[in-house]
Amino acid sequence: MSLYLKRAIDDIRQNRFLNLVTIVTIALSILIVSAFVLFFINTSDLMSAWKKGVRIMVYLKSSTPASEIPALQQQLAGMYGIEQVNYIPKEEALNLMKNQMKRQSSLLENLKENPLPDAFEIRMTSATQGWDRLEKIALQIENLPNVDEVEYGRRWIGRFTNVINLFTLAGYALGTLFFMAAVFFVANTIRLVLYSRRDEIEIMRLVGAEDQFIKAPFYIEGIIQGALGGAIGLVALFIAFLFISSSVQPVSGAQMLQVRFLPLPLLAGILVSGMIVGWLGCFVSLKQFFK
Repeated sequence: MSLYLKRAIDDIRQNRFLNLVTIVTIALSILIVSAFVLFFINTSDLMSAWKKGVRIMVYLKSSTPASEIPALQQQLAGMYGIEQVNYIPKEEALNLMKNQMKRQSSLLENLKENPLPDAFEIRMTSATQGWDRLEKIALQIENLPNVDEVEYGRRWIGRFTNVINLFTLAGYALGTLFFMAAVFFVANTIRLVLYSRRDEIEIMRLVGAEDQFIKAPFYIEGIIQGALGGAIGLVALFIAFLFISSSVQPVSGAQMLQVRFLPLPLLAGILVSGMIVGWLGCFVSLKQFFK
C-alpha cells in the first residue's frame, strides 16, 4: 500500500497543473452542492420554528354585535386543535399598532375612526401543526357566522414553498452538472497520465504484472483528488458561512433566524462523496484505457 501511495503522489507532483484543475473542479462541485444542502437545513429549521409558534388571526365583521363575541370565543375554544383563544378588541389593536409604529405615528394621528376590526388570536396545539390540518381548521373557522377573514400566513407559506422548490430544482440540476464535470475532469487527468506512461505500463504487463497492481496507484490518485477537492470546498463553505452568519441577527426569544452549519456526519458524508467522485472518474478512465 505504501508503494501504491508513493506512486500516486509522484504522479500528482509530475502533473501538478492537471491535478490542480481537477481538484478545483471537485471543490467547486462540493461547494455548490453543500451550499444548497446548508440552505435546505436552515430553511427547514425556519419552518419548524414557525410551526412551533403558529398563530391564526380571526377577523370579525364590523357588524358583529358585542353580545355575540363571548359565545363565538367559546365556540372557537371548543374546536379540535385549538389550545387558546384571545380576544383583541379593535381599540387594543390600534394601540398596539401605534406602539409598533412610533416612528410613523403621524400616519395614525389624523384617523377619524378606527379602521381595524375586532379579532381573535388563536394558538394551535402541537398536534395540528401540519399544513393540511391547519388549512382545514382555518376553513372551518371561515364558515362560522360573523367571521370576515382568517389569516395564518397562507400567502407567505405559498411563496416560501415556491422559493424552496425552485432552489431544490436548481440544486439537483447544478449538483448533477458539476458531478458529471468533476468525473469528466478526473477521468481526463488520469487518462493523460496513463498515456504519458503507456510504455511503462506495457512493459509491466509484459513482465507479468497484474492489472490490479497497475490500476491501484491511479485509484488512490483519484481518491486523493476527491478528498482534497472535498476538503477545500467544505472549508470555503465554512468561511462563507461565518461571513453570512455574523451579519444575521437572531430574533430575540424566537431563534428563527439563527443559522447553523452542516452537522459532522453530513460533512463526513460529503467528503466521502468527493472521494467517490475521484474514484469513479479514475474507474471510467482505466476501463476505457485497458480496453
